[in-house]
Amino acid sequence: MSFTFKTPTLQKLKPYYLLFALLLLANQGCKEKTEKVSSQADLPEKETFSVITGGIKVGHLNVTRAGDSVAIDYDYKNNGRGPTIKETVVLNADGFPVQWDIAGSSTFGNTIDEHYKLDGKNASWKDASGEATATVEKPSFYVNQSGSPYSLFMTARVLLNSKDKSVSALPAGDLKLTELESIETKTGDSPLKLKTYALSGVNLNPSYFILDANNQFFAMIDARFIIIREGYESEEKEMRMLAEKYSAERFEDLQKRFAHNYDKNIRIRNVKIFDPKTLALTDLASVLVSGNKIVSIDAADATGENEIEIDGAGGTIVAGLYDMHGHMGEDDAILNVLAGVTSVRDMGNNNEVLDSLVQKIKSGTLAGPNITRMGFIEGKSPFSANLGILVDSEEEAIAAVQTYADKGFYGIKLYNSMTGAWAPAIVKKAHELNMPVMGHVPAFSTANDMLNAGFDELTHINQTMLGWVLEPGEDTRSLLRLTALQRLPDLDLNSAPVQKTLDLMVKNKVAMDPTLAIHELLLLSRNGETQVGTLDYIDHMPASRQRDAKEAMASIADDKEDKAYRGAYDKIVETLKMMKARGLLIVPGTDLGGAFTLHRELELYQQIGYTPAELLKLGSYDMAQYLGQKDRGAIEPGMLADFFLIPNDPTKDIKAIKTISMVSRGGVLYFPSEIYPEFGITPFVEKPVVKGN
Repeated sequence: MSFTFKTPTLQKLKPYYLLFALLLLANQGCKEKTEKVSSQADLPEKETFSVITGGIKVGHLNVTRAGDSVAIDYDYKNNGRGPTIKETVVLNADGFPVQWDIAGSSTFGNTIDEHYKLDGKNASWKDASGEATATVEKPSFYVNQSGSPYSLFMTARVLLNSKDKSVSALPAGDLKLTELESIETKTGDSPLKLKTYALSGVNLNPSYFILDANNQFFAMIDARFIIIREGYESEEKEMRMLAEKYSAERFEDLQKRFAHNYDKNIRIRNVKIFDPKTLALTDLASVLVSGNKIVSIDAADATGENEIEIDGAGGTIVAGLYDMHGHMGEDDAILNVLAGVTSVRDMGNNNEVLDSLVQKIKSGTLAGPNITRMGFIEGKSPFSANLGILVDSEEEAIAAVQTYADKGFYGIKLYNSMTGAWAPAIVKKAHELNMPVMGHVPAFSTANDMLNAGFDELTHINQTMLGWVLEPGEDTRSLLRLTALQRLPDLDLNSAPVQKTLDLMVKNKVAMDPTLAIHELLLLSRNGETQVGTLDYIDHMPASRQRDAKEAMASIADDKEDKAYRGAYDKIVETLKMMKARGLLIVPGTDLGGAFTLHRELELYQQIGYTPAELLKLGSYDMAQYLGQKDRGAIEPGMLADFFLIPNDPTKDIKAIKTISMVSRGGVLYFPSEIYPEFGITPFVEKPVVKGN
């Protein structure tokens, strides 16, 4: 029961009622006070957390307090790379940072030198994107660019004390805290009572974390990654799965609200169709869809009974694209669909997470592309990528191939810490099971070794080219696989070693998955300059993404390194031109989440000699044929209804594929203009006119 007293009523009460009311109000005031988060002084002087991925501890997050200052030491290494960060934060009495200094190196070695200061109402900061200032008229929490996830906790303490659990953010936007549920630990005799939270307003999707009963930081959770209080590492898997559940609930809600699953046939009228066999657009036509299939291609003004009509307004329909190098999650799933990427080849994942995702997409619970699963096999080492199945012997690797075959995986991918000498036996087993094999060149091996072992495809162009410039014994499990690219400008592509590798690829009909967009990002991005690959869409993204697009991926020490990295990119393009000229299949994949970056991957292939029309064919029809998927890749009767609608002609300008007004994924329609705002993305074009629903 609650009581609300207005001042006039209070004055009319008899004395003993007045006393009761005043005591009640006083008690309510005390309650409000006790619900406020404790001050900085009440927090422990030291906190220690473990960083875990794939069930393996890969680093730490340590926190030390002294008065109003917080010192943070954050370091982890997974797959031979990861951040090393030192932070010092000074907080005011309300928990807002007034000074924040961050130093160290990012995942790919870019130098971190970030500073924030609040002096009265004057805020200033410097990060990889540059320097900026702002006049702060109301309390605002600075969202750092390069700090550790411990900032989630500092933000949460401010939000818990705010009236509506929200606060303004710097450089832009608003932060919102949502309490999710209460849970308990299972470690030890005395379980801790915990609460899980979501913080939104920083990225495209919320971040999930856990506080204890004293509102102290317990864990940051993600479906693949966790930072958890020391001593509770055994609970990491269960708590990671909470993040998967929360993420699933978010995306299931989006599916319920925005997936248009009509109970009538769908006719898209007044459209041109890209024909991959002629590399041209048809005359105006209409496309009839029934269920998940294309039924017929008819006259532009054709009509029928019991139909939903979509006015194509003279635009173009293109078959759904493929990202051939994905590592799928729920957020990637829907964003790929909205970008017209209706099929993805997953090149390595947490197998449990991937299984769940595939089933939810198939059942219609989540929006997502068709997923072709590659079985990821990695050797055990301090540099291991903790995905898929980790093995310690050739026998275990062969057994892993059988496991993947039994589970219906399409093929096998090998990784950096795999012992190269095991590759022939692995390939032999896989080929007996009709499974192709591809992947990285294992450390201390060369592309030639893998070609001789029977690889069907090579992954990442740098993995092949490093074999031409590395010295024996150099270890590519570290960032050397990036930094050694500085040696490429001096490489003679007509030399015997280069030609020997290309001859082997041609002889064995081996495809190349170059991931050129990630090499553009690695080699050409510079601090303070908007990444060139984002220029066509970055102004549609949230402010935080626009800021991050001005951050380099790698460390560029001086003009000499700058020139070397730029020259390395040019040499990569020259190599791909040679491969294309010799008839090798170039497989478009991103390793960057797909969606807009898949568009960029295709755009970049113009540098190696493809026309826009050839790229549309390569990215759809050719990849369907390559994977043996005869039911997609073209707009024809009987084909799966995977396609997208754009207003312009992509055979003249490949960039037109960014302006998607509608996507059909198996006959379920999605309109990006309805969904993008849920991610803070400004739509590119309006929804087409829909009649009959």
